[in-house]
Amino acid sequence: MNPEYRLDLCWPELFQLGIIVLLFIQALAKGERPKNVNWVPYFAAGGIVVSVLSLGFTGTIFYGAYSVDKLSQFFKLAVAVGFAITSLNAVKPPDIEGDKRPDYMLFLAFSAFGLMVLASAVELITIYVALEISSYSVYALIPLRANDRHAAEGGIKYIMFGAVATAVALFGYAYVLAGAHSSYIADLQGLTLTFQAQPWVVVGLSLFLVGFLFKLALFPFHFWCPDVYEGTANETAAFAATLPKLGAAVVLVRFAALIVPGWPIATFLAVLGAVSMTFGNLAALAQRDVKRLLGYSSIAHAGYIMMGLVSGTAEGLAAASFYALVYVLMNLACFWVICRISHTGKNITLDDLDGLAQREPALAVVLAVGAFALVGLPPTAGFMGKLFLLQSLWDNGYNWLVIVAVLNTAIAIYYYLGLVRHAYTHEKDVPRNAVRASVSAQVWGTVLAIVLLVLGAAPAPVFDLAMQAGVALLP
Repeated sequence: MNPEYRLDLCWPELFQLGIIVLLFIQALAKGERPKNVNWVPYFAAGGIVVSVLSLGFTGTIFYGAYSVDKLSQFFKLAVAVGFAITSLNAVKPPDIEGDKRPDYMLFLAFSAFGLMVLASAVELITIYVALEISSYSVYALIPLRANDRHAAEGGIKYIMFGAVATAVALFGYAYVLAGAHSSYIADLQGLTLTFQAQPWVVVGLSLFLVGFLFKLALFPFHFWCPDVYEGTANETAAFAATLPKLGAAVVLVRFAALIVPGWPIATFLAVLGAVSMTFGNLAALAQRDVKRLLGYSSIAHAGYIMMGLVSGTAEGLAAASFYALVYVLMNLACFWVICRISHTGKNITLDDLDGLAQREPALAVVLAVGAFALVGLPPTAGFMGKLFLLQSLWDNGYNWLVIVAVLNTAIAIYYYLGLVRHAYTHEKDVPRNAVRASVSAQVWGTVLAIVLLVLGAAPAPVFDLAMQAGVALLP
């Protein structure tokens, strides 16, 4: 086989492509009855197995534009895990008609496929194309909420901001090409990325990264986030709030390996991280809609991920990768509860959580574990994720950012624990005919909570994978 086209290195992508083909065939099939997509989560679980078996694969194909390395395999596994959970969560969305569910699931699968390609892309145009593949599906999903004005508004905002961000990224690509005469990340590795040494490349990279800072919802590229979360169907918001951030994180980790702490671009990202944390946490304090609250919290968490990216060490890159995975799981735990208790698909407010511990004790525990993890309390995975980030940054020139992060964690305690307070201390009469969550929904939610606790108690196996990826990236 031509070494440039070794598709045997791409089993996770090929498996995901197989799911897409099956969903496409099912979507085209004619019939009056609702189409059953219950098989998708099981196939997605198979994707996790394939991704685990592919962790050791390495190689460069497509003339150096596509790198199968430890970092890409780590993030493909994370995407596979996220897709399995989100597909399980979205098997029967109340906002989508039965015969449209294969189409809906097809878009989710296609976006996940684009994120897997993004994990291996190491050439700027390839990265750009992968970003678009992962984005267009989400653009189509955001407005899918029957007769809801906020859904249309959220869809328009997401598309408009996304179009501007990708246009700016493409504009930045032109500057990089003009300055470095190459669009391969490997060729940028030896350059001194300061305004004095490489002004065009620094400006170009800064603009190119706008597209990914937009996906990450980092300040000031966050404007779309709370409105889109609020207007989007709960199941779609669960996907849009988690998996695309993995795609942004893997690209930012690759570029962060090019940056030395103290360079202006690193300091600029550190300042953006501090502002993003502070703005996101302060704005979340005033929210009553739970999805808007999680939207502002995601802006804050984008700032936390920046801590690992600017540290300039393998530990920092590993901490950012680990935290990106943990953030997905923490957020999915909270969205799992939102989707299970919103039987009509409407948005959940803090008042709707009143009495949750009485009527749905298992889901109340899942929500509590998710909220504790997002705060960063032990023994959850969120605590270990933040600890790794703080350790990687301390004594690397950004101690002030560590102090800002700790202060912001203290602010965040108020609104995250507000979720738990409403669920456990506010009582509410439950109608006799109230719809209860199914046993399987409670079981899978409990599994998600257990994973967060296990990752908090024993993070070493996963963090070691991230560490190997971080070490391999640095020269």
